[in-house]
Parts: sequence; C-alpha cells; structure tokens
Amino acid sequence: MRYTLTILCIIVCQSFVFSQDCSNILLGEVIDFHDKQPLADAIIQVRGNKKQVYSDEFGKFTLKNLCNGIIELEISHPECSTRFVTVEIYGNTHKKITLEHHLEELNEVKVTGSTIKETNSAQEKTIKTEELERFGSNNLGDALKQINGVSSLNTGSNIVKPIIQGLGGSRVLILNNGTRMQDMEWGAEHAPNIDINAANKVTVVKGAAALKYGGDAIGGIILLDQNRIPKKDTIYGKTLINGVSNGRGGNISTELTKAFENGFYIKGQASYKKLGDAEAPNYILSNTGVSQFGASIDFGKLGFESGWNAFYSYFDTNIGILSASHIGNVDDLITAINSDEPSKISDFTYNIKEPRQHVKHHLGKLKYYKRFEGLGKLNLQYDIQQNQRFEYDIRVGDDKGKASLDLKLTTQTLAADINIDAFEKQKFSFGILGRYQENFPNPETGVRRLIPDYEKVDYGVFAITEYKFSDATTLDAGIRYDYSKIDAQKFYITSRWEERGYDEDYSDIVVSDRGTQLLVNPKFSYHNFSASAGLKHRFSNENQFRFNYSLAQRAPNPAELFSDGLHHSAARIELGDLRIKSETSHRISASLGKNSYTRGYEIEPYLNLIKDFILIEPTGIEFSLRGAFPVWEYRQTNASLLGVDASIYNNWTNNWRTDHKFSIVKGKDKTKNEALINIPSARLQNQITFTKQEWNNFNISLQSEYVFKQNEYIDNIMVYSPQQDQEVELDINTPPSAYHLLKLDSEIKLNLKNSKALTVGLGITNLLNTEYRDYLNRQRYFTDDLGRSFTLRLKFNY
Repeated sequence: MRYTLTILCIIVCQSFVFSQDCSNILLGEVIDFHDKQPLADAIIQVRGNKKQVYSDEFGKFTLKNLCNGIIELEISHPECSTRFVTVEIYGNTHKKITLEHHLEELNEVKVTGSTIKETNSAQEKTIKTEELERFGSNNLGDALKQINGVSSLNTGSNIVKPIIQGLGGSRVLILNNGTRMQDMEWGAEHAPNIDINAANKVTVVKGAAALKYGGDAIGGIILLDQNRIPKKDTIYGKTLINGVSNGRGGNISTELTKAFENGFYIKGQASYKKLGDAEAPNYILSNTGVSQFGASIDFGKLGFESGWNAFYSYFDTNIGILSASHIGNVDDLITAINSDEPSKISDFTYNIKEPRQHVKHHLGKLKYYKRFEGLGKLNLQYDIQQNQRFEYDIRVGDDKGKASLDLKLTTQTLAADINIDAFEKQKFSFGILGRYQENFPNPETGVRRLIPDYEKVDYGVFAITEYKFSDATTLDAGIRYDYSKIDAQKFYITSRWEERGYDEDYSDIVVSDRGTQLLVNPKFSYHNFSASAGLKHRFSNENQFRFNYSLAQRAPNPAELFSDGLHHSAARIELGDLRIKSETSHRISASLGKNSYTRGYEIEPYLNLIKDFILIEPTGIEFSLRGAFPVWEYRQTNASLLGVDASIYNNWTNNWRTDHKFSIVKGKDKTKNEALINIPSARLQNQITFTKQEWNNFNISLQSEYVFKQNEYIDNIMVYSPQQDQEVELDINTPPSAYHLLKLDSEIKLNLKNSKALTVGLGITNLLNTEYRDYLNRQRYFTDDLGRSFTLRLKFNY
C-alpha cells in the first residue's frame, strides 16, 4: 500500500511540474533615472540565457515564454552603466527599469583621460595620471607648472606654492579628494600639505567660475581626484620608485585597491621621500634637505541609488631652510644679497638642521549620496582637518631645539548639495556649508606669537544653473553668498600699537593694559557675494569658444590682519593691518580653440580688475635679538592683471609631435601707477616628442623653456648701513636676468606576465647645468637655483 501511494505522489508531482505555466510575458520599460525619458537600444538579457532583446524607441521591450519564479536581467546601454535587476514572474508581469543615462557627468565615475569638465565656460586644464607620475619625487607646485598660465612662488626647491595667472596664496583653493584644504595657505613659504602620489588626476580651473567650491577663488581652483573604483571583484595596485641625483635621494610610493561586485571597496596608499642638500651648478645649497611621509586610506560602498565613503590622509614633512638666508646684521644682509654666492656653504649632508619647518596634517572625511528618481542627486559631507606647523630658528641656551613658531589649526566643515538634472535642457545645483576653525599658537615657544589665538566661523550658500540652448551652445550662471566671522585674542607691544595708529582707531577692543603690552580682542565680520555667467559655443566637433565673467570677493586671511613680528622660516618681519577689508575681483576671460588629432591650438586672454587688492611688500629693516631682517608690510590698493595663455600643437606623423606654449601677465598697482610685486615673468615653452608604440610604447621628449626677465617691478628700498655710516640701496626688488633651460624625458613600458607591467623612465632637468635665478624664488637673494638633476623612474603595475 505504501509503495502504491509513493508512486501516485511521484506521478502527481511530475504532472504538476510538466504542466507549469511557462507562457508568461514580461513587458518591460527602460527609462532614464533623472528625467524619465525612454532609452532606446538598451540590451536586455536573462542571466544564463543567450537570448537578448532590445528596447524600442519608447524604451519598451518584451520577453516571452517565461516560467513563474525569479529571474535576473542584465540591462546595458552604450551610455549607461550595466545594471542587474531581479524580477519575480507570476503570470504576465510589468517592470519599469531605470538606468543612469548621465553617468559620464557624475564625480564618482570619472576616469583618467575623460572629457569631463568641472565648469562649462571657464578656462580649465587637466593633468592625467601618466604625467603626474613623472613628478612623483617632486611636489604639486612643480607638476602644475606644466599647465600654461600656472607658475610658482618658491622658497628653495622643496617649498613650492602654485600661482594661477599671477595670483596665489589664499586666492587659490585646493581640494584634496573633494575636501577643501585648510593648512595655513596664507604663508608665502607654506607649501600645500599634499602628497602628489596620492592623486590620480589634477584639474586647474582658472578664475572663480566654479562657485560650488568657494566664492573666494580669485586666482582659481586646483582639484586633486581619484580614479574610478570598478564595481567588480578585483584587486590591483602599483608601486613607483624614483631615484634623484640632485639631493642624492628619492622616493617610493605604493597603492593597492580591492573592489567587490556589490560596490564595496578599500584603497590604501603610502609614500616616503628623502633628499639631502640640493645643489646649484657650482656649490651645495646647505641645509636644503627634505624628509616626507604620506599615507591615506579610502573605503566605502558605491551603489547605483546610494553610496558612502570614508577617507583619511596623513602628511608629515620636515624641510630644511637655506642656512645662508638667515643673516646677523644689516651689513651682512646687504653683502649677502649683492653676493654671487651664498655666505654659508657646507659639505653635503642628509641632516636637516635649524632653520627648518616641520608640518603634520590630518584629514578625515565622511560622505554619503542618494539619488532620487526624476529629480537628481543629494550629497552630504563632513570633514575635519588638523594642521600643526613648527618653525625652528637657530636658538641657543635653554631654548636650543625649541620651536619658534608652533601653530595648531583645527577645521571642521559640514556641507550639503543637490544636483537636479531631471530636465532635458537645464540643470540646477544648490548647496550650503558651515565651517568652524580654531587656531592655537603655543605660548611655550617663548617667542611673541606671529599669528594669534582665533576662532573663525564660515557659512556659505550657492545656486548654479546650466541651460543647453542648442546642441552647439550652452549657457551657465551662478551666485554665491559667504559669511565669515573671526574672533581673536592678541597681544601687541604698546609702541607698535601706537605706531600703527590703532590707539585711535581701535581703543574700544583693548581688554587689558599690561604696561609694555596690550591684550586686545578684535572681532570682524565679512559678507561676501560672488557670481559667474558664461557660455560655451561649439562651431564644430573640433572648434569651440568659451566666455566667462566672474565676480569674486575674498575676506582677508589671519596673516593679512594680525601678522606682527618675525616670521622665522621666511626670515623677515611681517606686519598685518587690522584695517584691511575684503577684496573684490571682476574677471573677464575667453577661450578660442581647436582640438583634432593632427593639430590644435588655444588662445586664452583674460582681464582681472581687483578692488582693495591685498599685497605684501618690503618697506625697510628692523633689528631684533636674532639679527637684522627686512620688514614686509601688508597694504591694499586697486590692481589690474591683464594676460594671455596661448598654446599650439601639431602631430606631424604618427611618431612626431611638437608643442608650444606661451604665457604672459601684466600686473599694475592702479593707485600708485606702478608695477605689482611678484608677478610671474613671461614664459615660452617648446617641446618635441618622438613616440613609437611598436617599441614597447617608447617615447622621448626634449623641452626648451625660456623665462623672460621681469622688466616691471617696484623700486628697491634704502636702508642704513652702520658699516658705511650712510643710507644705501638694498637690492631686494630688482629681478634677475632671463634664463633658458633644457629638459629631457624618456619612457618605455615592458609588459610582463599575468597582466603586469613595468615602466622605466629617465628624466634630466637643467640639462646644460645652467646658472640662473628665478624672480619668484624667494631665495634668489642668496643663491642660484637648482643645477642639473637625473631622475630614474620605475613603475610596477599589478
């Protein structure tokens, strides 16, 4: 009986299985996630089945002969990221599927070499991964000088600050992986605390058109980005090793990325650099070594509709300051500036002695994003940074080895923005931010604090729109408002307070009178407005025109307001001014260019009119217990900067290419009707490159760089010479002569087993070992610039 029942059950079950309904139909619809427009020609395939169908012009598709149950669909489109969707079939079923059709415009999927632009109408240039890797043993400022119109303000060879079309410092914003750097950028000898090896791409936006990043970018914005993390199970990385002859050292950098198909990823990176004393063509530059360590970790989950990531980076650098730049008295200073060689030359060493800088920078970031169908994308971000700067002077006795300057700057920022791209022709972006910053100068240095204790609060809000007028013409516009408030506690020597007239203008902020010193509590608020408008017109696939007008306002930074005393690593006395107010820039720029495989060109003229422009210039000499130092004072004036960046290239054959770049900017103090100080010299670059892909991607290039003499400069100052018992001219402003440098670079890529590759490169800078001094190198008063240097590069991809 039991056997009979078992047979009956099997027959019934088989009858049920074979009679299951497999004639179901799936009616599907593929639409754009943002604007709900149908997507034609999408490919729909059932996983495990080779059969595939296409969506029609209305985005609709049909799959027949489906059984009840769960199936997984793979949907792909030429302009979208492939998506996998699970569908439960129970009878005839309808399913609406969304794809991200504007994927090429999203930050998290940028790839090296893409044509993605941060702005629509502004002048903008990008350095790709391959070019950045050539500067692994250098720094950010050196790499950026490859972009036409970008120069640098140097303090020797290891402190390099970028200057965009004549403007630098607080007028240039730097964003590291989406976070605005807060690292005392106001110091002339404060280099950006960034490890260039941690970036995969660097974009420079000239001017203040990118309002979402800040309204005070009168000079421009520098963005360091990462490459796209693939959404698949994979692990990959690279290691770079550089050996450098000038400095007799080098650096090593490595990074490793692990990604998963579900969107999770983790990426780690670390680098170390060690160089000894640099060398001019004929002598050692004593105490110019550098030791640097950087590391970062990035992890998160990047999903289609939402995602998050956490990022942390650490940067630690110890930099020697040229021994000959610290002088004992006025006559020694006069002699040093007028001498052809530095006053102190020692044997080569890796030791870094006083004077020197030691800087540590921590950056942490949390970010979350969410996409909303038919609307756009919401971003939320919190970041915290701590920058601690030590500056060491030559001290004796109980103070030997103690820092002369010890500043700790802590900054926290919370920001949110939403990008609305649900409309076919128009896009909108809105954002807000709040920032709190606290500066603590350690009083245990025993030295009067150059920058005081202060608390600073910033709030900002912006709105940006972009309208596609036609297939050829796009318009954009934006507006931004920023509020800043600074609350400081500062000691002034009574004589200095009265000398500057503060006893009449600011008597109400005096907290305590301690005889020879006054404790004051300055509080300042600034309301700044910024705006931008422009257009891009494409005449053809190869020719386009851009035009932009931008209004930008920048509040004075703490150094411009409060500096009062000896800045040790700068070897000068700096005096700020409490009366300084926000500066206002009106900038007009245009760009006309052609970009084709065979040849191309670009012409970028601009005019920047700045009201209440803040500058610092030498005014005299002061004595202190540590010697005689030039006095540099901040002041305001009305200024104009007129310039042009021009470039042209030609691919003569598949193997030979030439590039030519020229940039010039004229800066004028309109109030005094004289030249502005520290305006870059005109620069001409020519390069010829030979490439042979059949020879393991071999390439070699020779670059010629001619830097013209800066013929427009302010007068020198007169100082009293005790030795000569008379006023003499201190040649502190006269620019050096023009100079010409040659640079050679070559590279070859060797493919190894298992998709691994080894790239070998050799670079030679200052090929002819030319003696020269650059106008924007602050150590030009005491020494020649760097001599010839060989760099051997090894890159291993795995």
